[in-house]
Amino acid sequence: MTMIDPLDPNAVVGVDVGGTGIKAAHVDVSEGRASGRIRLETPQPATPDAVVATIGQLVHQLGGDGPIGCTMPAVVTDGTVRTAAHIDQSWIGVHATTAIARALDRPCVVLNDADAAGIAEANFGAARGHNGVVLMVTVGTGIGTALLNDGVLVANSELGHIMVNNHVADAWVSDSTRVDRNVPWKRWTNRLDRYLTQLHEVLWPDLIVIGGGIVKHAHRFIDRVDPGCEVRIAELGNLAGIVGAAIAAHAHVPATDGS
Repeated sequence: MTMIDPLDPNAVVGVDVGGTGIKAAHVDVSEGRASGRIRLETPQPATPDAVVATIGQLVHQLGGDGPIGCTMPAVVTDGTVRTAAHIDQSWIGVHATTAIARALDRPCVVLNDADAAGIAEANFGAARGHNGVVLMVTVGTGIGTALLNDGVLVANSELGHIMVNNHVADAWVSDSTRVDRNVPWKRWTNRLDRYLTQLHEVLWPDLIVIGGGIVKHAHRFIDRVDPGCEVRIAELGNLAGIVGAAIAAHAHVPATDGS
């Protein structure tokens, strides 16, 4: 794979903060292509200072001086973290955009992790050019969702927290639950199918895109879910959050070259 020059004007650093790992890469936002992906374990506890320090290590290793797009496993409004389902509670109320930008001395944009994945798939992946309602569902440490209509994001949908069969979907359907409780694939797939079906019954999306860490096991479940609409696997795989964060940063950080 051709590496991206960090000094290229189309190169933006995308950072994806997850419950177990923090990943970063350079992204060519003109092509939606990430390269040089690196990863560090999410610090425990995942406090603002600890997470920002880890992001700093990754960004320093990647090099360059362009803007940074960063995801959080949380509701994020105007750069401020509002919830903390899979990150330390001390993040709530923190203006993450300011905290990261000051620590790294680089412009930064912060958004919800599933929203970033949805942006990436709508621009360069499985939902590219798709009109109508598209629902992105990321399955990993928890469940994240991104809702788009004609390619326009409805931010912070948080549909992983609905009840399905008297269980909170975020815990019942997550990949971490499958692994930790040794849930057989058939039983877990039935849970996923029930969850997706319930979402379809409420939102009537034309397309559901499955992303997150679970995509590496897509062959085990994709042919056995039928929620009432087309279901596709994220084309950008587990890089979707990184790419979407970079796209958001490129779109929202003002140009500094006088153009």
